[in-house]
Amino acid sequence: MTTPPLAVPPPSYPPYPGHLPVPPVPPAGRPRNRRAAVTGVVAALVLALAGGTATAWWLLRDDGSPLAGRPRVTDSTAGLSYAVPKGWEHDEKKGLIGAFTSSITTKGGDKDSGTAPDGDGDGHGSGVVLAGRGGPVPQSELKRQTERAARSNAEFFYPDSRTTLEESRETTVSDRPAHTVTLTVDAGKQGTAHLRMTVIAARPTASAFLLGLAQSAGTPGQQEVDAVLASAAVK
Repeated sequence: MTTPPLAVPPPSYPPYPGHLPVPPVPPAGRPRNRRAAVTGVVAALVLALAGGTATAWWLLRDDGSPLAGRPRVTDSTAGLSYAVPKGWEHDEKKGLIGAFTSSITTKGGDKDSGTAPDGDGDGHGSGVVLAGRGGPVPQSELKRQTERAARSNAEFFYPDSRTTLEESRETTVSDRPAHTVTLTVDAGKQGTAHLRMTVIAARPTASAFLLGLAQSAGTPGQQEVDAVLASAAVK
């Protein structure tokens, strides 16, 4: 039995033109168990649409960052590249849904939650980072749009959860204006997740974004999600 697509009305703001980047539909299971569903998303993230749009290839960059020297994904559709931590996976042969154009995942589990794919977590925590593109976002709007997009994604993955804004700051990516938002997501009995999103005013005609989710806040998976977003470069 398969789970029908969730009906999520698309918000009318960037970074995706006319739509918020809609997270993948979780696998079958208890409707409120989105913590476990995020593990399912990591395990089967890219339910294919025919013909993926992202072109990815590998390179190494040694710039002194935490992920220096690691392979990188270059997403020519989003116009971004980002590093791949050890133990993370990227499959360029699979298509992505919605506004996403490339992704990397790690399948590490949490001993306490019992959500490891093999049922024997290592405390690392599952994680996913997705890249995408959208319409132009004026620099003056970056803060507001990024905060709204981050909260909407948190609400999708964890219905009825409470979010705490941990960080909302201006930044730059390859000298382009950008904004980064970090949320802690309190999902009650399902635990606490970590969400970070960076939206970049990459070009006058387009924006780009990275969205990172760590299933368990305070784990190495969270640190790696943050490091991936920090490694972003405009191509």
